Amino acid sequence: MNDATLSAAITPPTAARQGQLRLIAACSIGNALEMYDFTVYSFFALLIGRLFFPSDSPYGSLLLAVATFGIGFVMRPLGGLVIGSYADRRGRKAAMTLTILLMVIGTLCIAFAPTYAQAGVSGSLVILAGRLLQGFSLGGEIGASTAMLMESGEVGQRGFRVSWQLGSQGISALIGALTGTVLYATLTPTALESWGWRLPFLGGLLIAPVGLYIRSKLDETHQAEPDAPSPLGTLLREHGAKVGLGILSVTAGTVGMYLVVFFMPTYMIRVLKMPPSLALLSGCATGLTMLVASLVSGLLADRLTRRKPLVLGSLVFNILIVVPAFWLMTRMPSVPLVLALSVVMTAAANLGSTPMLLMLMELLPAGVRASGLSVIYSVGVTVFGGSSQFIVTWLLAKTGNPLSPALYLVACGVITFCAVSAIREPRVA
Repeated sequence: MNDATLSAAITPPTAARQGQLRLIAACSIGNALEMYDFTVYSFFALLIGRLFFPSDSPYGSLLLAVATFGIGFVMRPLGGLVIGSYADRRGRKAAMTLTILLMVIGTLCIAFAPTYAQAGVSGSLVILAGRLLQGFSLGGEIGASTAMLMESGEVGQRGFRVSWQLGSQGISALIGALTGTVLYATLTPTALESWGWRLPFLGGLLIAPVGLYIRSKLDETHQAEPDAPSPLGTLLREHGAKVGLGILSVTAGTVGMYLVVFFMPTYMIRVLKMPPSLALLSGCATGLTMLVASLVSGLLADRLTRRKPLVLGSLVFNILIVVPAFWLMTRMPSVPLVLALSVVMTAAANLGSTPMLLMLMELLPAGVRASGLSVIYSVGVTVFGGSSQFIVTWLLAKTGNPLSPALYLVACGVITFCAVSAIREPRVA
């Protein structure tokens, strides 16, 4: 075999692998930036509460801070409707460019917001505006980018490609947690409160130019017919029941992620009385676990002709372990134990995550796929995930029961189990 023949034999697979890596990076970078910003905001929630929402009660400031975190989710359904429909009419690539631009503007608002002491309520409103912009953007991000990942490349590798949507969130959660840990460990409380908390948000902005560039190089995977009816009208008219079940199906996953990954550091500091530098280690552990568990679930999904058994098995396991896990944390609040239990709960939740995304995407035709998943995910996250930290914080304040997060997770798990059981899943070839 001469050099030319050898080159021809090797180049196509190599080029295909490089193309798949570019695709995965371009599609998952928006979710990665989302998770990074949310991780950082959650880890600095106590500090942001004091700076922007002063209150006589420590729980009062925290409630206002997590309410601002959650209010960004209010814009998600609107973003899902508008940007998801845009992705089905104008293409996935155009929608993904729009979402990352809006995300950057929202992050800039948070990074440069004046504190309450500097500008009064105006500073709080700037933080609020940033979260609303982020929420609108992210409402449409998941549908457009996941649809492109699913529609590109070989059918037998869908699970692996889509798993990076969630795996990239794990990487970002890990980076965000490490950033918070380093800042808490190296800066004085005065420096951290004065300017240190802004550094992670500014650092997150560095990824935006990279995201815009690699997304501009993607090939479009969906071209709508010029006379095609409105995607939203078709979605609600012909697939309304699937959307309703889909919203309930993502309940446990979103609540579990926002409580175990985002709220756990606050829980460790406020309820278990651990120092912030140690509590932030839970974010590092759960971020790494999200990455590994998501990729494993994607590989498993590619080897199954049905997704539902893996989703239901993951749900049952999570429902069974969550209350004992929180009980052990409150009885023996050591850092190694809390970290180990957080890892187990995160793994259990994420093993069913990629199969769930694939199952929902495969239920919907290409013409409404982006808008369908955007609506399902954004409404589910808004109603259940975005409100979870506020609800659990309120329950802890009112009842004093340290098992409140676990009981809320169990209730959401039962809802999701019933919804997934009712879905008529198509068999994948």
